[in-house]
Amino acid sequence: MNQMFEPNQSQLPLAEYLRPKSVSEIAGQKHILGEGKSLRVAIESGNLPSMILWGPPGVGKTTIARVIANTIDAEFISVSAVLSGVKDIREAIEQAQFNLQQFNKKTILFVDEVHRFNKAQQDGLLPRVEDGTVTLVGATTENPSFALNGALLSRVQVLVLDRLDRTALETILSRLETHIGFDLPVDEDARAALIGLADGDGRYL
Repeated sequence: MNQMFEPNQSQLPLAEYLRPKSVSEIAGQKHILGEGKSLRVAIESGNLPSMILWGPPGVGKTTIARVIANTIDAEFISVSAVLSGVKDIREAIEQAQFNLQQFNKKTILFVDEVHRFNKAQQDGLLPRVEDGTVTLVGATTENPSFALNGALLSRVQVLVLDRLDRTALETILSRLETHIGFDLPVDEDARAALIGLADGDGRYL
């Protein structure tokens, strides 16, 4: 099980250093994170449902989960469905119970590639999702209707994430240039080509 920690900023990879810390810094996904939209309202109210973030790779699923935890001052516990088993889920739930009982603090349990959990692993999450011990944020590139069992699916909201458009990619590129302190040494055609290449994949840079 991997838990969030705070390394020295000088040790962070650039992509991690530039990762948004608040909802307003997230590029793209305005259909759920814009003013008055469903997920933004839930985050700002602190009344968050468990959810599945469904979308292609690199569109900000992990970032959104971390921003949620930061915004509502919740513990962030991350597990990978590829590397984790029932034991890891049990340990995460025990930590969440401790946080709630000792500090009255919520826990965001982020499960990357949640579609890779088998039925037993998914069923292991159900009681603690139901009683609010954890708020589950699952990330998947697969259609949840086929990848998750009905019991878990009925207890979460499925939010569809879009590929990043040119506006979002330009925002990310500008953020990079602000961080390094100068514009990238490319002409307008090269800049447009760079955005176009990224736009074709729709990933965060």
